[in-house]
Amino acid sequence: MQHEIIHKNNAKIQLYNGDCIKGMHDHIADQSIDVVVTSPPYNLGTPYKAYDDTIPRLDYLDWMETWAAEVFRVLADDGSLFLNIGAKPTDPSVPFEVLGRLQKHFRLQNVIHWVKSIAIQKEDVGNYPNVTGNIGVGHFKPINSPRFLNDCHEYIFHLTKEANVKLDRLAIGVEYQDKSNVSRWKSAGKDRRCRGNIWFVPYKTINSRDKQRPHPATFPIKIPQMCIELHGVSNTKRVLEPFLGIGSTALACIDLGIDCTGFELDPGYFSEAKRFIEERKVSEQAALSLTAK
Repeated sequence: MQHEIIHKNNAKIQLYNGDCIKGMHDHIADQSIDVVVTSPPYNLGTPYKAYDDTIPRLDYLDWMETWAAEVFRVLADDGSLFLNIGAKPTDPSVPFEVLGRLQKHFRLQNVIHWVKSIAIQKEDVGNYPNVTGNIGVGHFKPINSPRFLNDCHEYIFHLTKEANVKLDRLAIGVEYQDKSNVSRWKSAGKDRRCRGNIWFVPYKTINSRDKQRPHPATFPIKIPQMCIELHGVSNTKRVLEPFLGIGSTALACIDLGIDCTGFELDPGYFSEAKRFIEERKVSEQAALSLTAK
């Protein structure tokens, strides 16, 4: 199994090119991981290069449970698993079937809805600050069938061992729209409230038809970053990504100055992840937070 170690902005990034189940078994000690952020294949026919995303449903669910059991072993007792999984209109039950299998090992602590596109009508909002007209944001993937709606969101299941992990909710909090709340509530003294379980994070739009995505199923770096921050940066020493893809979780860890271990089966995606990680330049804001540690 190819192994690469990259040191970047106080973070040690360990990359393995190989199967995550064997990799976790061979290379990760019991309860040595604080946070797992991952988005495994959904078994919906995504054209991966080195993985068949069309295996029989029961085989897929068995496989999901197998790697999840290994994650349970390596995860600290107060650790968090953030599992991103979606569906397609013709097969909407996948996330719930997967969740049922993982709940044999974990408890579901939070359900987060990752909203990738949204339409808001001004008439529904009413006289609300900062909303002056109709809003349509994000990419609405065309659907040709008259039977289904556009699928504008995916799930992020927050799973823990006992459903009692304390979170840093305000780390990803938002300001109050109604500033009178700041003086009304003691908890609002810093003009910060819990964001809730609806996260609007759109994909970057690719405008040119000639420009292809380097991976058919990635998530924005902001998703793993928010997951780690929600768990608590001060409580997170090491992050695991069993399905590294092109490295979104590792890139988030670089920005946060947190060690990360990732596994990727496909040599091509592994090489792309390594390149992106080596080329990553930490933002000015992230650099300041690292200095303050």
